[in-house]
Amino acid sequence: MIRPTVDMMEALRLTRQGKLEEAMAVLRGVPPVEKAAPSQPTTGKETPIIDMVPPSGQTGSAWTAPPTGEESDAAIRDDAVPPLASVRSIFFDSLRIPKKAGERQGVAARGTKPPVLPAGASFESRDFVNEAGSRSYKLYVPSRYKGEALPLVVMLHGCSQSPDDFAAGTRMNECAEEHMFFVAYPAQPKSANPARCWNWFERRDQRRGHGEPSLIAGITRQIMRDFPVETGRVYVAGLSAGGAAAAIMGATYPDLYAAIGVHSGLACGAARDLPSAFAAMRQGAGGAGASAAVTRTTVPTIVFHGSGDKIVHPANGDQVIAQATPATSLKTTVIRGRATGGIGYIRTIHADDIGRSTLEHWVLQGAGHAWSGGSPDGSYTDPRGPDASREMVRFFLQHSVGN
Repeated sequence: MIRPTVDMMEALRLTRQGKLEEAMAVLRGVPPVEKAAPSQPTTGKETPIIDMVPPSGQTGSAWTAPPTGEESDAAIRDDAVPPLASVRSIFFDSLRIPKKAGERQGVAARGTKPPVLPAGASFESRDFVNEAGSRSYKLYVPSRYKGEALPLVVMLHGCSQSPDDFAAGTRMNECAEEHMFFVAYPAQPKSANPARCWNWFERRDQRRGHGEPSLIAGITRQIMRDFPVETGRVYVAGLSAGGAAAAIMGATYPDLYAAIGVHSGLACGAARDLPSAFAAMRQGAGGAGASAAVTRTTVPTIVFHGSGDKIVHPANGDQVIAQATPATSLKTTVIRGRATGGIGYIRTIHADDIGRSTLEHWVLQGAGHAWSGGSPDGSYTDPRGPDASREMVRFFLQHSVGN
């Protein structure tokens, strides 16, 4: 656990000197090659986020512009204390996903086309407010819905994504049409996180009844009040930061969610601040990390994680499964296969005494940080892999709360 601290301090030193590419190389575990100083002074316009001031009691919920003049100059001296905004910006930049062969990279806010809906279906924006704040979300209602009780799947997007983008990439609305269930997509605004990441690494956002868990659970319960959601058949899934948030929801609200899906994410409690978040993303949670996060009722869990993921280390998928493993014995089956798109996988199934899959861990051979089997219409997807959305739905619909 010493190495991540050294890496982080070196990244902060490089950041204070304006050497952002070198700082990012350190955070990704690549030895940095420092570039020579430019012959001409920079304007400061190339990196507008790096010195943004985070929300505080003085600035409210918005990220504000940095100070100017002598105060700004003092902030970047080598002997100055690095501003929290710089640490946060490095962290958020580390979550921006590099494009690989076969993957689709993009940002939803930059023009995702509105989805084409089947006749009779709806995909409308709604809002939820409680003492922790407010969040908007989109709710998909399938075209064949006639007022009967249906299951509900809550989908938590990754960094820089939006509900429309995540819906397009995962094609979960298409699954809802086939299997008849509601789908909700809560939206993380920039005011809560400049990269639209769910704040899975903050202590206040890992507790039942507080912060983002209370907002996501509140959205879930609002839908349950407004629509006839089938009793005990509510599920939550997410990608990356959204996957980590889904793990938190399973840990903090096991009475609400019957099963969870974590794609390229981290276990609840894998980090409690930014330094431990860097460490967990690079090598998995160490020591007491995720395993000691909470004492809870285990929730059936399905995990997808690429073995070639350079953003969130694959060890985190193992830790999600370990955290979700119940005390009772399970029968383990290992299946090796290859998707039609070419990605090989190892699927480990842990079944209960009646043969029902309680835990599933899909390791995608050589795959990176992207939704497996997703559509190129959305960002951060890898169409070559097995269809994570359909496999999650299959897994979810086996389970209900209390059964």
